Order: sequence, then structure tokens, then C-alpha cells
Amino acid sequence: MGESEGVPEKVAWVLLRDGRVLVTRNRGIDLFYFPGGKREPGESDAETLAREIDEELRSRVDTATMEHVGTFETRRGGAGRTDFRMICYTAEYTGPLLPSREIAESDWFGYGDRARVSAVDQLVFDALHTSGRLP
Repeated sequence: MGESEGVPEKVAWVLLRDGRVLVTRNRGIDLFYFPGGKREPGESDAETLAREIDEELRSRVDTATMEHVGTFETRRGGAGRTDFRMICYTAEYTGPLLPSREIAESDWFGYGDRARVSAVDQLVFDALHTSGRLP
């Protein structure tokens, strides 16, 4: 993952449709995650998101429409230091949303599916639910 201040980071795409969000699952892993990935050296968040979504879902993110949803962090022991950070954006796109080789499947989850995603993704689910965007 990319890192900032020694904390592993991911830039993630939050695609909402009809009260559900797009999630993906990598091969060999049971939990689902928001699509996205680590920043390559020198990349901006927009460049990272565009590259990762192209690689994972064969779709093109319109970086001009990116809106920051929030930055979410997990902490060791709850109050300890940050051990993972995910920077989330919405954005329009074009393309098929077809999983690539590294992605086993994609799905559309509602808030009731929260237990099927990673800990940091659960924080995003909670924020979207609280804001009324994920009923």
C-alpha cells in the first residue's frame, strides 16, 4: 500500500447506485473491499484512483468529477496509533465494471451486508448510512 507518515494507505472508489455500493473481492480472500489501491510514487489521488479502477474493473473514472467522501482510519487497540488509512472518493465513470484477473468478483452491497467487508470499509458503510446515502 502507499504510505503517508508511515501509515499504509489506499485510495478507494465509492460508487453508489440505488442505495447500494460497489464492492470487490480479491481471489483467495473472503472479505469484500471498496475498489482502489495503493498510490505509486509521485501519483496524486486522482491518478491512483483512475489507474486502479482501470486495472481492477476495466472502467475509466472521470477524475474531474471526484468528490472526497472522507478519510477513514483504523487504529490498533482503538485508541492506539493509526495502522491503516483509506481515502475515499465518489466519481462518475465510463466502461463496463468488469472484474480483472486479480478480482474474483464484484457485487452491490447494502448496509445490511456491512459484516462482509473489512474493518476500514465498515467505517465507510457507517458514514454512508449515517448520512442517508446507504439506507
